[in-house]
Amino acid sequence: MTKLSVLDLCPINEGSTASDALANSADLALHAEQWGYERFWLAEHHNMPGIGSAATAVVIGHVAAATSRIRVGAGGVMLPNHAPLVIAEQFGTLDALFPGRIDLGLGRAPGTDQNTMRALRRSFDQQVDRFPDDVLELQRYLGGDANALPRGNDIFATPGAGSQVPLWILGSSLYGAQLAARLGLPYAFASHFAPQMLDQAIAVYRSQFQPSAQLDKPYVMLGYNICGSDTDEAARYLASSGAQMLRNLRLGRPTKLPPPVDHFEASLQPAERAMLDATRACSAIGSKDTMRSAMHAFIERTEADELMLAAHIYDHDARLRSYEMAAEVCGVE
Repeated sequence: MTKLSVLDLCPINEGSTASDALANSADLALHAEQWGYERFWLAEHHNMPGIGSAATAVVIGHVAAATSRIRVGAGGVMLPNHAPLVIAEQFGTLDALFPGRIDLGLGRAPGTDQNTMRALRRSFDQQVDRFPDDVLELQRYLGGDANALPRGNDIFATPGAGSQVPLWILGSSLYGAQLAARLGLPYAFASHFAPQMLDQAIAVYRSQFQPSAQLDKPYVMLGYNICGSDTDEAARYLASSGAQMLRNLRLGRPTKLPPPVDHFEASLQPAERAMLDATRACSAIGSKDTMRSAMHAFIERTEADELMLAAHIYDHDARLRSYEMAAEVCGVE
C-alpha cells in the first residue's frame, strides 16, 4: 500500500500571524499522526510572506515536540544556502531530541530570489556546483562513531556524528534523479509544482539506482496536491486560495495565503490559466469520489512508494478535512 505523508509550508494566512501558522502546523501534524500518515515535512523558503518555515530545523523541533510517532523532517533544506557542518549539527541535535523520527531532504535550489540569496551570505553560482560534494560531506558528518574523539584536523558534528539521520534527494529534473540513484538514496520528486519531467525522472532513478548502506532498492516519493470537500465545486472554491498565491508568486509579488474567491480561474488570462494547469497537473481537487479516482489513477500510473500531499487551503479546519479525506480514500491505517 502506498504510504501518505504531509508537505507543509506553514502557511501564513492573510489576517493572521506566524504564531497562528506555527500553531496550525503542529495541530495538522498531530491529526496526521492520528490518521496514519508516515511523515510530516516542512520546506525551506525565504523572503516569502506566506511561508512560515524559513527556519526549518526550528519548526521541525516544534512539530516533533507536539507529536509522538510520526516522522518529521525537511522537504527540504536547500543545501547551497548552508555549510554542511551546520546542517549536520542542527539535524543531529533534532535526532538526539527525537531519536529515530527525523528525516533530512536536500535540495540544490536556493528556495528564494537572487537578492535574498545574497543576504543568506551564499554564492549560488559557486555552491550549486558543489551540491553532490556537500551531500557527501554532510553524510560523513552524520555517519561514523558517535563516541570517537577528534584527532588532528578531524571535524566532528556534535551532536550529529553517528546519528545516521536518513538523507533524501529532492528534485524536479533528471539531475536529482541521477544523483539519488548514484548515491543510493531515496528520491522525492516535486511533482506538486513541477510535474513536467516526472515520468522521465522516475525511470532514470529506478534504472540507475545503486544500493547503498542506507537503501537497498529504489524508493520514490512524489509530491501531490489535494483539496477535498463535499462537492467538486466547493473544493474548487477552497483551492482558489492556493491558485491565487501561486499566480502572485509567479508574477513576482509573493503574498500571504489569501481567502478563497468564487470563480477565480474564470478571471485569469489564458497564459495564467495555462501556468496553473501545468503546475497542478498532479492534483486531486474535488469530492471524496473525485479524490479517490484521481489519487488511485496517479498511484497506478507512477507506482509511487509514497505520496507527499500538499494542501494550500485558507481555512484550517478545511485543510484538516482534506488530509483526512485523502487518508480515507487511500485506505491509510
